[in-house]
Formats: sequence, C-alpha cells, structure tokens
Amino acid sequence: MVHDACTGTRKSFDKKFRTRIFHPVAGLIFLTFLLFTHAALAASGGLLPDQPVHFDPASTIVVGGDRAYPPYEFIDKDGNPAGYNVDLTRAIAEVMGMKVEFRFGNWSEVRAGLQDGHIDILQGLSYSAQRLQSVDFSPPHTIVHHAIFARRDTKPVRGLEELRGKKVLVFQDGIMHERLKQLGFAKDLVLTPTPAEAMRLLASGQCDYAVVAQLPGMYLIRELHLTNVVPVAKAVVSEQYCYAVNRGNRELLTRFNEGLAIVIKTGQYAEIYNRWLGVNDPPRVTRELAIRYGAMILVPLLVILAVTALWSKTLHKRVAERTTALAQEVAERNKALEELKRHQDKLIQADKMASLGTLVSGVAHEINNPNGLLLLDIPVLKRVHDDAGEILETHFQEHGDFMLGGVPYSEMREEIPRILDEMQDGAQRIKRIVNDLKDFARKDMGQKTLIDLDAVVRTALRLVDPTIRSSTNHFQAALHGSLPNVRGNAQRLEQVIVNLVLNACQALPDRECGVFIGTSYQQDEGVVRLQVTDQGVGVAEEHLPYLMDPFFTTKRDSGGTGLGLSVSAGIVEEHGGALQFSSAAGSGTTVILSLPVPHRSKEA
Repeated sequence: MVHDACTGTRKSFDKKFRTRIFHPVAGLIFLTFLLFTHAALAASGGLLPDQPVHFDPASTIVVGGDRAYPPYEFIDKDGNPAGYNVDLTRAIAEVMGMKVEFRFGNWSEVRAGLQDGHIDILQGLSYSAQRLQSVDFSPPHTIVHHAIFARRDTKPVRGLEELRGKKVLVFQDGIMHERLKQLGFAKDLVLTPTPAEAMRLLASGQCDYAVVAQLPGMYLIRELHLTNVVPVAKAVVSEQYCYAVNRGNRELLTRFNEGLAIVIKTGQYAEIYNRWLGVNDPPRVTRELAIRYGAMILVPLLVILAVTALWSKTLHKRVAERTTALAQEVAERNKALEELKRHQDKLIQADKMASLGTLVSGVAHEINNPNGLLLLDIPVLKRVHDDAGEILETHFQEHGDFMLGGVPYSEMREEIPRILDEMQDGAQRIKRIVNDLKDFARKDMGQKTLIDLDAVVRTALRLVDPTIRSSTNHFQAALHGSLPNVRGNAQRLEQVIVNLVLNACQALPDRECGVFIGTSYQQDEGVVRLQVTDQGVGVAEEHLPYLMDPFFTTKRDSGGTGLGLSVSAGIVEEHGGALQFSSAAGSGTTVILSLPVPHRSKEA
C-alpha cells in the first residue's frame, strides 16, 4: 500500500487524459444538486449527527483509496496518490484543519481495511442500500456513470438487459458487481481485481463485453493502447459517489460533510471538478480540412456559374444572402455581448470570493465576537489602572520598589499604560481589517462616487498584508498623499489592486526580492496612476499580449484560473482607465494603472 500526507505535493494527472467528457451545464446542475442535497440532509438529520461533535485536530485520519481507478483515484507514475478524490480530500482537510494519510491498494483490500479499522474513511464509494447496512455515507460529491465496452467487431448493445446470457467482465467488489448480481447475472460474471484487467481481457478476446465506469474505461483505452475496444453503450447506470465510514462513526463523517460543504461554497470544488472531470475542448477545423470542404463547395459552384446565362441574377441573389447572413451574425454578436455583460457581475463576485476563501464566510463573525469583548474590556482595565495608580505610587514611595507580575513596579508603571494602549490599538486594527474584508466580499451594485485612490490602496494593502509579510522582506509603499479624486467604485478598484499585489507576491522567487507600490498625479495628462513593481521571475515576451485574456494563465499548475487580470481589465475599462504591463523573463514586472480625473465642472 502507498501512504501520503495531506501536505505533500500533488502530482499532475497524466497529460494523455486531459480530454474531458461532461458538459459544463451538466457540471453546474450537478453542483446545484450537491448544495441542495447537503442542505436538505443537514435540515433533516439524514446523514448528519443531531448534536455538535468534538474532534481532535492532532489525530491523523487514514483515508483509503483504489490504486487503479483513474481519474478518480490512482497511483501516478511517481508512486504518489493522485486524482479527483485525492484533491477533494486534501481541500477538505485543509479547510477543516485535519491531518490525513492516504492508504491505497487493491479495492477488495481497501474495503476490508475499512471494516477491520485499519482505514478510517473511504473517499470514493458508490451508494447502495445493501452497503448502507455496514457503512454511513456522506452526501454524494459526484455521479459516476458506467458504460458497456466491447471490441469493434462485436455486436453492439443498448443496455444491461441485452447482456443476459453472455459472459461479462466486471470489476470485483465494485458497485456494478453488486448491481449485476441483483439483476441475476451472477453465473455469467467474470470477475477481475481491477478495471484495467477487465479491459485487457476484453481486448484479448476472452469475453465479449465489460461493464466499467465510463471515465476509467476511456482512460485505460488510451493508456493501454487498446485500439480495438470502444464504448458501445454509455451511461447505462449512474451511481452516487460518496465518502463512507464504518456505521456509527458519525463524528468523523460530520467533519468531512462540513468540509465538503465549505469547499463547494468557496468554489474549490468547482475547480477540482473541472480539473479532473471537465469538458472537451471544441474540435478545431484544420487548414487542410477547410481547404478540402471549400474545394467541394467552390468547384461545383464555378461550374454552375460558368454554364448559366443568369450571372447577374445569381450574383445579386448571393449578395442578398450574404447580407442576410452578416445581419444575422451582427444580431448574434450583440446578443452575446449582452449576455456577457449580464454575467459580468457574477464573474467579479466569484473571483472575489475565490481570493477571500473561507475567511469572510466562516471566520469573520467568530473574530468579531471575542474582539468586541477586548474592545469593551480594555478601556475598563485602563480606568482600573488609572484608579489604582495613585495607591501603587504611594506604596512605592513609602516602601520602595516591589514586584508586580514578576517585574519591578518601577518598570511596570511605565509599561502597563503602553501595553494597554497597544492592546486597544491592536483590537481596533483587527476590527478594521475584518470590516474591510466584509466590505470587499459584499456584492456591490456598481455605483460610482468620487474616491481617493490613496485610501483605496491603503484598504487593499490591509487585506493582503499577511500575504505580503509571508512573501517578501522588502515591501515599499509610496503614496502621493494629496491626489485629486477620481470617479469610481471603491470596492471594485480594491479588487483590482488586490489582484495586482497578489500577482506580484506570487512572482517572487524568494523573500529577498521586493515589491514596490506607489501613486502619482500626471497633471498634464489629467490622470492619477498606480504603479506596482516586483523583482520576480517576469513574464515571457510572447505571453505579454495575452495577459488580460480570459482563462490565460502561466500558473495553471499551481491553481491559477486566468480570471484575475481579465476581470481586473474589465473593471478598469468600466472606469475609463487603462492597464499597462512591461516585463521580461527573469527581470521582474511593472504594472501601471491609469484613471482619468474628472473635470471640475463634472465634479460639481
């Protein structure tokens, strides 16, 4: 068996299986289904305990998985656990503060390990009433579709009933083994220890059909070069895919259910789902194919035009048809632009929530409650100290120095007021940062007012202060201090500045490289400027023209989505401003944000 800690580096999925199968609309529907299911279960108590549970964060949870079930879970070429289930478990463990250890092996052994207590939880088990007798299930985190595979020369079938009386290969102890036994296929089943063995036996001609999960089957065809095997019936059965624990272990299941709900709401689930189970890229029309079909159309057309005596009439007809087509294209493009505009606010909000993670949704309230007590109690302590100061000072004058809290009073009488002031200032700063985060995450309606860009920059820097401190020892901010106001939306401009500073920090190779941010007023041009410069790895020259394109990113391997700069560019354009990038590989990057200063008459 293979072990792996949650903090280990995730290995990339085999690039040969980057093609995906599900449509994005289906993914959106399924994500909605997950949220609804989780909420319903929580309300009814179906799979969740009725009382709060207590969990020891220092314990390590052993997570079991199948070593050969790609793309859901498998051992990669470097011997490490990988796949959709693994990434989802790591995300849940991170948001819940849990330590997990992956233990992979043959599926039968892993199932047995759960029952005898060597494994705490299975990260991928299909739901069934029979299994419910021995395990408890989480809400489903995805749906697994199963397909019937056959050799190319085999008679195709449309469903499971057409397999009756035929020898069928099936993965032992998998959900389809259980389903087919219930349907009375037991005597005709040929069991294999892994889906890969089932596909190999099918390709060799030992049986005519195999029932395997659709995604693993397609992957194995590619990986094992089984060119004579094809799916003949897709999605014949669809099963709910869940986490599972031994029956009664509801405390552990509750933690995973809570973590799954957080990961879904913060957008991490959608990223993981799309990374492993996303959609096919649309097929591209090659130049050769375009030339071939163009020739097939143009040659007959030229023959017709050469023999016809109605050239003028035909020409006018074609011009009219082309005019109609162009008008239709313009109408479709305008419709697409309107649709894009309608969804822009949703994209902006999604990007903001991805930056904030779970901080605002899960922690802001818990921070404000104890911090509010500090803000109430510290002034009381200051008044108590002031009242007691005269008594302590009299005692000091009459009896000499004495110990107070393990420190001589002669030192503490100066330190205590300073400590109380620092405590109150720190509590006020915590409150201000939390309020800034809540304002940043709150969906705005796009109203524009006169704002001070320096104030917006200061608020944005407070939001990303932890990232700055953890990324560099050399951060410098030089704000103008008396900039003219610009007309805009403070929350949206904060988002732009946060994205630019985060990108600068992420580009730094080590903490000794620095980041500079400054503001200035170009009176001759009538604009205020924000400059962000980093000493990072820079951007290759060929990538510069595409930095603000949607979904273009040079950090996809580290989780980049390619939406940050695209959304930022749209916000800046709405404000009548501009973003300029200058960079070279290995020499850092400079970004300049320019915003127009409104005329005095317009301000009035």
